[in-house]
Amino acid sequence: MTMPRTDLLDAYRPGRSFLYSTAERALLATGATVTLPGRGPHAARRAAAVLDALGDDAHGRRSLLVGAIPFDDDAPARLVIPESHTWGEPVTGSPPHRTGVRELRAEPPEDDYLASVHTALSLMDGGDLDKAVLARSLVLRPNAPVDVPALVRGLAGGDPRGHTFAVPLPGRRTLVGASPELLVRRRGGVVTAHPLAGSRPRTGDPVRDAVATAELLACDKDRREHAFVVDAIATALAPYCASVDAPPTPTVTTTGAMLHLGTLITAELRDERVSALELACALHPTPAVCGTPTAPARELIGRVEGFERGFYAGMVGWTDGSGDGEWAVAIRCAEVDGDRLRLYAGAGIVPGSQPRAELAETSAKFRTLLGALGVETGTEAADVARIHRVA
Repeated sequence: MTMPRTDLLDAYRPGRSFLYSTAERALLATGATVTLPGRGPHAARRAAAVLDALGDDAHGRRSLLVGAIPFDDDAPARLVIPESHTWGEPVTGSPPHRTGVRELRAEPPEDDYLASVHTALSLMDGGDLDKAVLARSLVLRPNAPVDVPALVRGLAGGDPRGHTFAVPLPGRRTLVGASPELLVRRRGGVVTAHPLAGSRPRTGDPVRDAVATAELLACDKDRREHAFVVDAIATALAPYCASVDAPPTPTVTTTGAMLHLGTLITAELRDERVSALELACALHPTPAVCGTPTAPARELIGRVEGFERGFYAGMVGWTDGSGDGEWAVAIRCAEVDGDRLRLYAGAGIVPGSQPRAELAETSAKFRTLLGALGVETGTEAADVARIHRVA
């Protein structure tokens, strides 16, 4: 059943609804027949087993599982089998309403983030680490409670080709974002992934963006950062797939705020009993959000970032009873809690990275959410990275 374009988000209920919208279609799921407790990939495996046991509903529709899995394997996942779900047209984007802000502060502060990048680079000099993705956050308080549906429309308007989502979390919180990065999609026997790594801020000026695109494609540092991710995903898919095709040369993916190196990976599934959720868990976390090798990168993240990532850099999506599904990397996102938001952005650190350039990259990535919130920002890092209070 396809609802009129404006009805899908109109039917969204904060705290009860899960929304996932792409350029092709949107999914709205409401309520929870089953909420699956547990942690990380273990919760995902149990969830897939429950979904398989449920089979079709009374109307002959495939049962569906929706939700989010956090970055940390030891943190609780949020996976539910909804009471009802509907597919419809993609969410219609709209310009944001300008809003005033009472507070905007960076966590960690700029100097602490720069120090963490230096720490990562020193580990790389010692040969213990090839890449680490280090993130920071902005805590923001607008003058009024956040209107989640309006924020979703603003995100969809800023990047209509992205994966726009709103996921209810415990404690009346909501994870909202517009991810440009497809972790994995399964349709029958065809598996697709589209990793992104290596970035430049987008200015909106066609000439300057064309120059930045050419520089990005030619940059050895960014190409190496990207290759870590592509190689890891191809290796992780290989045990499940009869063939994996990862083109040797990346292309540039454009979002409202950024230019990214991207590679479209396609594969042929060996056993169609393997679900999209199982594949997503096998890939997570990729070097695009963690680093490589994974263990020392995780250790560094936990030691230097100074905040809990929660569902940031985890994954958001759905899987149905046939095993088909789609999971996006949970980036360009914020956790909404009443009148308070925590925004997240990270940058991949590899040998040759410049700490202030990585700081500027995270600042540029914040513009996705800040723009959708209607918070006025410029294009330079200092406009969004500075710690300050707004009267």
